[in-house]
Amino acid sequence: MKTNYKKILIIQTAFIGDVILATSIVEKLNDFYPESKIDFLLRKGNESLFENHPIINEVLIWDKKNKKYDNLKAISRSVKNAKYDVVVNLHRFASSGLITALSGAKLKLGFNKNPLSFLYTNKISHIIGDGKHEIERNQLLITSITDNQASQPKLYPSKKDYSTIEIYKKRNYICLAPTSVWFTKQLPKEKWVKLIHKINDQWNIYLLGASSDLTQCEAIQKLSNNNTVVNLAGRLSFLESAALMQTAKMNYVNDSAPLHIASAMNAPVTAYFCSTIPSFGFRPLSDSSTIVEVQEKLKCRPCGLHGKKECPEGHFDCGFKIQV
Repeated sequence: MKTNYKKILIIQTAFIGDVILATSIVEKLNDFYPESKIDFLLRKGNESLFENHPIINEVLIWDKKNKKYDNLKAISRSVKNAKYDVVVNLHRFASSGLITALSGAKLKLGFNKNPLSFLYTNKISHIIGDGKHEIERNQLLITSITDNQASQPKLYPSKKDYSTIEIYKKRNYICLAPTSVWFTKQLPKEKWVKLIHKINDQWNIYLLGASSDLTQCEAIQKLSNNNTVVNLAGRLSFLESAALMQTAKMNYVNDSAPLHIASAMNAPVTAYFCSTIPSFGFRPLSDSSTIVEVQEKLKCRPCGLHGKKECPEGHFDCGFKIQV
């Protein structure tokens, strides 16, 4: 007989792309335990992803930037007091391991890479490059209480989100998300300009990104010298961007968060992989998806799992030699 888990907590306090991929766990647990209350713990700044979410009961927020360790103690107490039946920790660092270990949950599930995983009820290996997608690796954590088939990640823009972006849908359009936190994950701006020049003038081209990406998107817009290019960086929320991407003819992205937004909306996507490689497990999941990477075999690629602030070799061939 299936155990009835009344309260479940999912922890993923990494970056936005990781949180989006973690929604596959939300979907799977809800399928198996529709009567359960499912909460989600994330880092401050990512909470707007789950506004009006139809499945998630409560979003717990850990502020890592201000009084990080005081807030860690406070969130740990809140988790313990909530008396969860199950805690699923997708994060692989000690801070989230502490929250999990002190939770008092009957089932504490997480990856063995976490330094405090010896205190978990069940721990699973997390192996990069094993051929699995990250959602499949995450699924391993809950296979014992669900099944072995990963659900797709999913985001839920509201009616208001869809209404906000309606103004941008008057003509056929394409979305470009040209930035990343990491320099070596970004297709060079000259390549984005070349791509823009290949797009039919009858299409609007929307540049997407956060407020911090505004300057870079402005540079691409100016270099393109194309009046169909509209810079929306910093003007749309995560969910508004997701709603816009959903009905785009194509979304061109880096190996970064917009790639995973496209996956969560099953939006058409072309993903450029520069210094990182698809076999790490973060490839697109949309029904219509294309991966583009340098065709030449480079000894220096990949140079790291997460990308770097500059090319270690100084040439950035993995970006400049990509054909758009």
